[in-house]
Amino acid sequence: MNACSVLIPAHDEAGYIDACLAGLLSQDHAGPLQVIVIANGCRDDTADRARARIPDFAARGWVLQVEELAQGGKIGALNHGDACAAPGIRIYLDADIRLSPGLVSGLVRALDVPQPRYAGGRLVVAPARSAVSRRYARFWQKLPFVAQGVTGAGLFAVNPAGRARWSEFPQVISDDTFVRLQFDEAERILVDASYDWPIVEGFGPLVRVRRRQDKGVAEIAERFPELLAHAGHTRPGRSEIARLAISDPFGFATYTAVALAVRLGRNNQEWARGR
Repeated sequence: MNACSVLIPAHDEAGYIDACLAGLLSQDHAGPLQVIVIANGCRDDTADRARARIPDFAARGWVLQVEELAQGGKIGALNHGDACAAPGIRIYLDADIRLSPGLVSGLVRALDVPQPRYAGGRLVVAPARSAVSRRYARFWQKLPFVAQGVTGAGLFAVNPAGRARWSEFPQVISDDTFVRLQFDEAERILVDASYDWPIVEGFGPLVRVRRRQDKGVAEIAERFPELLAHAGHTRPGRSEIARLAISDPFGFATYTAVALAVRLGRNNQEWARGR
């Protein structure tokens, strides 16, 4: 069995890192595990909270390593984590994600092959407080890209042959899109174990995050056009949209309103928090 490292870039994640690490501790994975929290540019106690869990990981025979970087930035944190990680499978995990207990073992099984592979779990949007966010999430989760694909949002994993597809992470908005498109659809594996992914609360934040997501995809298309050959089936057809709209008219109306606001608005921002 391949060794496995989990890389968690974390910028001011004191409110989330405990639950993220607790989710890892709940895993039924029986093999060795290295977890690296890369606290980058933090102004809170993210690193201290993570270090407090080192004995819990040691009790499982696992290693929890906390790296602190003065400079904030997810890409720098990812590259630093890669430099610290042992050879083997890599799981890239956002600090606000909660894993179901069988996800790590499922990823390891799927990736324990010599051929290049990319894997992810079943994304489940965590319950939102805002009615707008609930309706948007309900419809978005039914789109084929989310319901049937391996989105990479908040969590993706590769085996050693897959990680060899690129060198360092480039400075891009959408690191998950950059990695996912290194692989064609036949090389991407959906593991039947879930993880909770948080959605932002309210119409304005949804528009800002969706706008940034679209900008990230456009950036990949402009800078790495060769990767688009691996995109696969990402857009639902008119018949699929019509079927989904009829089954959930309020969700469809909310999703459409956000999409229209994204198109009509201007994107002058450099960064938008994903929750």
